[in-house]
Amino acid sequence: MNIQADNNIDRDYIARTERLIRPHVRRTPIIEVDAADFGLAAARLSFKLELLQHTGSFKTRGAFANLLTREIPRAGVVAASGGNHGAAVAYASMRLGIPAKIFVPTISSPSKVRRIRDYRAELIVTGDRYADALAASEAWAEQSGALSIHAFDQRETLLGQGTIGLETEEQRADIDTLLVAVGGGGLVAGIAAWFGGKVRVVGVEPEASPTLTMALKAGGPVDAPADGIAADSLAPRRVGTLVYPIAKRHVDHVVLVPDEAINRAQLALWETLRVVAEPGGAAAFAALVSGRYEPRPGEHVGILLSGGNTTAVNFA
Repeated sequence: MNIQADNNIDRDYIARTERLIRPHVRRTPIIEVDAADFGLAAARLSFKLELLQHTGSFKTRGAFANLLTREIPRAGVVAASGGNHGAAVAYASMRLGIPAKIFVPTISSPSKVRRIRDYRAELIVTGDRYADALAASEAWAEQSGALSIHAFDQRETLLGQGTIGLETEEQRADIDTLLVAVGGGGLVAGIAAWFGGKVRVVGVEPEASPTLTMALKAGGPVDAPADGIAADSLAPRRVGTLVYPIAKRHVDHVVLVPDEAINRAQLALWETLRVVAEPGGAAAFAALVSGRYEPRPGEHVGILLSGGNTTAVNFA
């Protein structure tokens, strides 16, 4: 498939991307749960279990979208990541026989670092935050000629993440609102581009890393704090330049959640559903747990559980 190198990120391009990556990714399930099981007000809750995706997160979709639609040089590909994107690029590269070099910061969790190594990519740990790893990866791309695969601010990445919206609509067409965690914004923008206002898409950010919240207030991407328990997946410093106009147009609003609520969401998912989510993967649910998003009576709320790469549960 030849996807043109322009900025069209819409239902047609997302559907074409979905057909291309379909043989390489899992169609993750949705389960409907009684809100009362979590002590929440009357509402229909449907969890999209994207943490069951290859490599443990949604990032695999964007990785394959990049590798299958862009020309790959002999030097292979390079990516910077808090962990999940790096694992996804490493996995997709391994499956397609492409050399990959992944840069991650020191805050990356051991489980994510181990996954990258397991997928046989060359791994470089450098700097304290994602921005440091990104700078190092860009220097390597310039030096080596490797193709840079951006974690969120890349058209093909957004198209890949947007396929979650397509799947969700096919699986639960009656969802009223979908809660989606926000880091750099590739996930929420891709999904929002698919729905185009048909479903109310609400972004959820940690209070400690309010990238999209600050961008919307400033009228464009600006530097934001990059801290908190989800910093390895939801703290890239600023929202993407491709992401921002889509989010401004199609994301209904953004809510901020404290780290304590993310912890409670993780625990509630484990105790009630036996689902293991990493902090970034549980952030969307934290909006309900904390009361920062209050459903209307009878509202059908979808919650995207976007990642499960954590060592929080010890099976010893």
